[in-house]
Amino acid sequence: MLKNKMKAKIKAGEPVFGISIMFPSPHLVEIIGLLGFDWVLIDCEHGSMTAENVEMLTLAAERHGMTPIVRPEVNRPDLIAKYLDRGCQGVQIPHVITREDAERAVRAVKFAPEGMRGLARGTRAGDYGFLGDGPDMVKALNDETLICVQIEDREALDNLEDILMTDDVDVFFVGPSDLSQSLGHPGDRSHPEVQSAIADAFTKIHGAGKASGTPGEASAAAEHVKQGILYHYTHSQNLIATSGRAYLNAVGRPQ
Repeated sequence: MLKNKMKAKIKAGEPVFGISIMFPSPHLVEIIGLLGFDWVLIDCEHGSMTAENVEMLTLAAERHGMTPIVRPEVNRPDLIAKYLDRGCQGVQIPHVITREDAERAVRAVKFAPEGMRGLARGTRAGDYGFLGDGPDMVKALNDETLICVQIEDREALDNLEDILMTDDVDVFFVGPSDLSQSLGHPGDRSHPEVQSAIADAFTKIHGAGKASGTPGEASAAAEHVKQGILYHYTHSQNLIATSGRAYLNAVGRPQ
């Protein structure tokens, strides 16, 4: 398994920047890597991915030194193990509402004694058995795999201080879209109640000395960096749309 450069940066307090991709295009992942992004989010919750697609995108990410992170459909051990065994170097778990949810995700990611992930030496994650003997592989994968949990429900906000006590979670991610829906303002991320809830969540996360994350386009991400947020991404389609509009505006076809 490659060293998880993204996790090392976060532990050092450095921001990391990624792109979310919802459709299976290894070529686009390679281009993202050539641009210099730190990581790619392979979105199986909302996208059209299969396990085979995930493996191909992971290979493409590794080719240019990016860290592949997967968002599984749900917080379920069999799904998490399937994607990690194919080489993903971390998970972003949706809809973590309680500390028990977060602890369940940690157990699914970690081998014993920290968790109960199924152990097989011949997977991509273990370099097909070349990573070393069993204990060496277990230690390497337990140390290098990143765990991010998403706080995106009203109930999660109520439970946040308890969730923040979960051991071995690397990033606490505030998801504004589902949060806006849970608060009764679907899609309206700028609503004062939503903005207040997001600000309060970051205050609690940073107050507990934990790393935080959230999505955002370039201007939003720049502001988020000033707030001490470390884990950033935007969507591939947003990146294309921004560049495409700039091109058409430059040639006299404003959008």
